[in-house]
Amino acid sequence: MILYIYNKCSTCQNALKFLERKNVWFVRKEIVETPPSVEELRTMLDYVGGDLKNIFNTSGQLYREMQFTEKLKSMSKEDAILLLSQHGMLVKRPFLLGDDFGLLGFKEIEWSQKF
Repeated sequence: MILYIYNKCSTCQNALKFLERKNVWFVRKEIVETPPSVEELRTMLDYVGGDLKNIFNTSGQLYREMQFTEKLKSMSKEDAILLLSQHGMLVKRPFLLGDDFGLLGFKEIEWSQKF
């Protein structure tokens, strides 16, 4: 599994603690330095029902500054995925991708169903 986090994000820190308590093995990546790949983003998009908005960090400063609420309405799926793969701060986090599942954001009840 790969866990993308932003170190200054308290939700990401809670996810890290949860996985460590459960003794779950994962590869940790800093989302700003190494955003998810186009392929990983496509996979996650499938896991979250295909709605692009689900994989964007809609509460993030960069999302608001770049006015994505409006831009997403006319942006192609491929353009949006390419942009996400280049700007980790636009990606909802924590971003956990397993062999046959994906989890975005951290909700302990939801994550407990997997681990």
